[in-house]
Amino acid sequence: MFIVANRVPVAEAFEEMFEARFQARSGQIEKQPGFVRMQVLKPSDPDTPYIVLTSWQDKAAFENWVGSDDFRQAHANPMPKEAFAGEGAIEMHEVIIEAESAKAN
Repeated sequence: MFIVANRVPVAEAFEEMFEARFQARSGQIEKQPGFVRMQVLKPSDPDTPYIVLTSWQDKAAFENWVGSDDFRQAHANPMPKEAFAGEGAIEMHEVIIEAESAKAN
């Protein structure tokens, strides 16, 4: 599995807008080949960025999504620059060990 973490430092006055955009997103990421899951993590500390985690079957699936019309459409109307409290960062990781509670399912 391939995980992409997008760290997004959202300015306090724009938190609701940022969250609403994900709740009402027009993208079709769930329908993308190789997509597994998306999680948007809200920070509990105001100095910590939001994290958007996407999980993919492999790196190729993620790269195919980035090159898709859906990706371009989902990112066509960005939030204003003042909505961000700094530079974001994207991290990419390959899962080498995974563990879940036996009670998870």
